[in-house]
Amino acid sequence: MTFSPPVPVAEPGALSIGTDGSIGGRTGSYVKHLRDLDGVYRDPVAFAAPLEERGGGALAYRVQEHRTGHGPGALIVGTSTLLPGRVGEEYALTRGHLHAVADRAELYHCLSGRGVMLLETLDGQSRAVPLSAGRAVHVPGHWIHRSVNVGDEPFVTLFTYPADAGQDYGLIARAGGMAQLVVEDGTGGWRTRPNPQHRGYRGRGGA
Repeated sequence: MTFSPPVPVAEPGALSIGTDGSIGGRTGSYVKHLRDLDGVYRDPVAFAAPLEERGGGALAYRVQEHRTGHGPGALIVGTSTLLPGRVGEEYALTRGHLHAVADRAELYHCLSGRGVMLLETLDGQSRAVPLSAGRAVHVPGHWIHRSVNVGDEPFVTLFTYPADAGQDYGLIARAGGMAQLVVEDGTGGWRTRPNPQHRGYRGRGGA
């Protein structure tokens, strides 16, 4: 009788996670600079102003993460730290995505700051979930999602999702942006309004 060698077991991750988004024990990280968000905001003229003022190399947001594997049984745990600001009427935002394996879910828990999780489906449903420290949103599969900072300090979230989920960042760009924009409401708060440039989500089961 022959025996297959046991599958290697990953080491548990002992992490320290700060309210500023820092992860002690992280296995990876990346940053997005202002120039990386060219084409993400609706108004290119308004986008030119912070580029001129702060420079294309200015930090927009950063992500730190810990992962133990890449298969369907593994999780990615990380933080997203989105700096505050506005581009025209829009609040600072991340690129947003649908998972490449579209039925994969994700949890976001706010550690500090104030933000909105903007969510949409391929068939036209939209939600905007406000988040502040201690609040969380459980994003089911098949929902496109994007973080928006509607406060005056960094918006920091702790997230976790399956390691095999992947991200489709191009979906939003091909649609002309998300269907809803998170904008200033004229009184220091925020509201959503339709994006007139949105063309519908195509190629992933949308219109």
